[in-house]
Amino acid sequence: MGAVLFTACESESNRLIKVIATDQAPKAIGPYSQAILVDGTLYLAGQIALDPSSGKLVEGGIEVQTRRVMQNLNAVLDAAGYQFDDVVQTQVFLSNLNHYKAMNSVYATYFNERPPARAVVEAARIPRDALVEIMMVAQRP
Repeated sequence: MGAVLFTACESESNRLIKVIATDQAPKAIGPYSQAILVDGTLYLAGQIALDPSSGKLVEGGIEVQTRRVMQNLNAVLDAAGYQFDDVVQTQVFLSNLNHYKAMNSVYATYFNERPPARAVVEAARIPRDALVEIMMVAQRP
């Protein structure tokens, strides 16, 4: 599977904090983790449409990039033992709000009966000049 879990213990509250990392999703392009698991809540960093094997932005329009972003997020969810049904909140950043409908058509295919709460905003610029970035929060008991 290619997942790597690092654990650390927060000293004041004795909460177990796990760093989630997998080579099935792109490596972080800055000083952040792909995800952090704390007390059953998984916080996933924003993903852009990078191909995990090459580290390059995938070519194509908003639909292609949204699909790659969701595949990257799925890899991180999977590495932590979570799935899209566990996602409770997402934040979507679009380079252009005119991409909203096309992004939604791909995004909706990943959620069944209970889509998560969500915010969508237009960002002045997304890293690597990507068209879309999505971050998530997932929760399990």
